[in-house]
Amino acid sequence: MPQRPAVPDTPAERIRIKRIYRAARVSDGRRILVDRLWPRGVEKDRARLTEWFKEIAPSDDLRHWFHDSPGQWDAFRTRYEAELDAHDDLVRALAGYAQDDVVTLLYASKDEDHNNAVVLRDYLRRWLEQEA
Repeated sequence: MPQRPAVPDTPAERIRIKRIYRAARVSDGRRILVDRLWPRGVEKDRARLTEWFKEIAPSDDLRHWFHDSPGQWDAFRTRYEAELDAHDDLVRALAGYAQDDVVTLLYASKDEDHNNAVVLRDYLRRWLEQEA
């Protein structure tokens, strides 16, 4: 059995992102799907999720808007962060996981630089640094 890598020093460093289509690794720690919809072609047992936080994903309206306006990354980020401000309980729960373990936020988007998990990771890191 492979040995688990060391956990990073700070909770903010423990929050990572990864496409759900990539293989699960022991180093992923808690694997949390942060999309509202289940990813196409992914079997539930293969996903090896710890949890599915679909409520923390962008609202359907925002998700559809961004899909139709992919060039509006900065506006999407701003709007999604406003939605996250309204989900303090979910943000607090995810941030709490990072106190003791690595948390890997899983997403399905093909665009690895412009998706909700990127915004959520950055938001959580800022939140954790403010709480420290």
